[in-house]
Amino acid sequence: MSEARFSADEISAAYAAMHAQVQEYAATGAWDAFADHFTPDAEYVEHAFGTFRGRDEIRAWSVRTMTTFPGGVMTSFPLAWQVVDAPTSRLICEVRNLMPDPGDGTLLEESNLTIMTYAGDGLFSREEDVYNPLRFARMATRWARIAEAHGNLDDEGRAYLATYGG
Repeated sequence: MSEARFSADEISAAYAAMHAQVQEYAATGAWDAFADHFTPDAEYVEHAFGTFRGRDEIRAWSVRTMTTFPGGVMTSFPLAWQVVDAPTSRLICEVRNLMPDPGDGTLLEESNLTIMTYAGDGLFSREEDVYNPLRFARMATRWARIAEAHGNLDDEGRAYLATYGG
């Protein structure tokens, strides 16, 4: 087994700093800086949308996805748990994707597993999100139906519901 390039504490601290910023991006809707947490040549593997290479592709995807329905509605992304494998410079965690109250007190969320590869200097060279896209789609559709019934669905949500709501 090879010696770890980075300590578990350094990897954890870098991810905690990034995750705190993600919460800020979710609160403000300004996702442009998300890609700056990655190395210029980073790879982002997103099983439903494809693989993005480099900050420009990661930025374009994250801004588009997280500022439109349903990503733009999600309120926060708390961690359920995380582990660090220092010899491989990886942090693996379960991220909870929370939706706001659609109007009747219903709490909806889906989780994904995220595998981050740390590159040093607070940056990551790779992220892979593993989840079931159908579960996310069902959650978004359910949320939209409830929000619509309570007068809390905007035009973008209605368009999503018309397209994917069956």
